[in-house]
Amino acid sequence: MVDNIGNNNSSDREGFKYNFTGGGSVSSDYHHHLHHQEGVIKEPDRLLPIANVGRIMKQNLPPNAKISKEAKETMQECVSEFISFVTGEASDKCHKEKRKTVNGDDICWALATLGFDDYAEPLKRYLHRYRELEGEKAANQGKANSNEEQTATKDKISYSSSKYL
Repeated sequence: MVDNIGNNNSSDREGFKYNFTGGGSVSSDYHHHLHHQEGVIKEPDRLLPIANVGRIMKQNLPPNAKISKEAKETMQECVSEFISFVTGEASDKCHKEKRKTVNGDDICWALATLGFDDYAEPLKRYLHRYRELEGEKAANQGKANSNEEQTATKDKISYSSSKYL
C-alpha cells in the first residue's frame, strides 16, 4: 500500500497512524498493538538510541566534524519514523497473509512497494549473502558437533576396552 503523501498528510492503515507533516512530531498511535495495556508506546521506546544515531552519522563525516544535538535528534526522529513506516507496511502484508512474523523478505517487499527500490535491491543482496553465511556456519557447526561426538564415542570405547585389559 503506497500513500499519496502530497494529497494526504496522515494515513490510517488498519490501526496504524502515520503523520507525514513536516513538524517533526510523529504520532505513536501506530504502536498500540505493542502495549495493549497502555494504548501507545512511550516516546523514548519508539526512537532509536541517540548515541547509535550519532555514531552512524559520524561515520560519514570528516573526523573533526561536529554534530549538533538538534541534528542528532532530527535524524533520530527521521530514521525511527522510516523504520516504523516500512515495518508497518511489512506487518500489514503479514497480517493479510495470516502470518505473525515479519522477516527480511517482507521488509524488502515493503521497501519496494513504498518506492524505495534503491534500498530494496541492496538489502535483498545482503539478505541473500547473510543467509548463505548462516547456512555455512550451521553446516560447519554440525560437522564440529559430529566430530566431537565421534571423538567422545571413541574415547568411551577406548576407556571401556582398557578396563578389561
